[in-house]
Amino acid sequence: MRITACFILITAALLNACAGAPPLDMKDVDTAITPSEAVARLDKLRGRRVLWGGVIVSSKNLEKGTLLELLAYPLNDRQRPRLDREPLGRFIVEHSGYLETVDYAPGRELCLTGTVSGTKEVKIDDTISTYPAITSEQLHLWPKGGDGEPKFHFGVGVMFHN
Repeated sequence: MRITACFILITAALLNACAGAPPLDMKDVDTAITPSEAVARLDKLRGRRVLWGGVIVSSKNLEKGTLLELLAYPLNDRQRPRLDREPLGRFIVEHSGYLETVDYAPGRELCLTGTVSGTKEVKIDDTISTYPAITSEQLHLWPKGGDGEPKFHFGVGVMFHN
């Protein structure tokens, strides 16, 4: 009986760990700031820590780091982008290290913490737009496909015998 109870507790703990949010440092993060607000109030929000996420639009390795352009979405309680919601606008991520652009490719979902560092002008077709720039601190690239939830269910039942 003890072995069964111990097995159930360990299994439940492991399943809970798998389904949790990515281990991002949330200290001093302002979750209320949106990309459009960061552009509009840059003077007051520069240097503030944010938690943003979305879908990668483009990625480019530079001499000193990697530049990502993301289409922002609201995040769920696990910090995964909610693609079923309206996008919040685009933003630029300035990452100081090398990121493999095959992994950080267009269409991949990403969440991150970082600081508002300024703005960047980006040309899309014939239009030049201004987007907030974030200096990344922590990145979490979500697995391809699916919603990241376990594909099985665990339950406890009761059985009666005659």
